[in-house]
Amino acid sequence: MAGWALCMALVMAALAGAVGESRYEKFLRQHVDHPRTSTLAAHRYCETMLARRQVTAPGRPCKPSNTFVHAPAEELVAACTQTPDAAGFHSTPTPMGLTACRLRGGDTRPPCAYRARQLHQHVRVACVGGLPVHLAGTHAPS
Repeated sequence: MAGWALCMALVMAALAGAVGESRYEKFLRQHVDHPRTSTLAAHRYCETMLARRQVTAPGRPCKPSNTFVHAPAEELVAACTQTPDAAGFHSTPTPMGLTACRLRGGDTRPPCAYRARQLHQHVRVACVGGLPVHLAGTHAPS
C-alpha cells in the first residue's frame, strides 16, 4: 500500500512539473512502470509513456532510448545491496519484465516515434545512498 501511495505521489509530482525532484524520484519517473500500464495500444506505449512521464516534451530533442521496468521499485532498491561489478553498477539478482523503447528513424525532434520491445532481463543500476539513480543497461539471464 505504501508503494502505491509513493507511486501516485511521484506521478502527481511529475504532472505538476516535478520541481526539485531527487535523482531517485527522477529515476522512478523515467524508468518504473509497475504494474505495466495496460490501457495503452501496444504500438503506442513508448510514445505515450515517454510524453506522460515528461521524458520527451515539445521543444526538446527525442530521447534515443529509454527502458521501463515493470517491477516494484523496492526490487530495484534491493539491487543496490548487490555487489557492484567492475564498472560500479549493481545488477538485479533476478530478471524483470521490461519495455525497451528505441527511437525510430533519424529525426530527433518531436513528434517522437519509438519501437517497443518486451524483454525479461536483469537490470543494471548506479546507486547513490542505497537508491538507484541511473539505469545503466540490461542483460540477458545467464
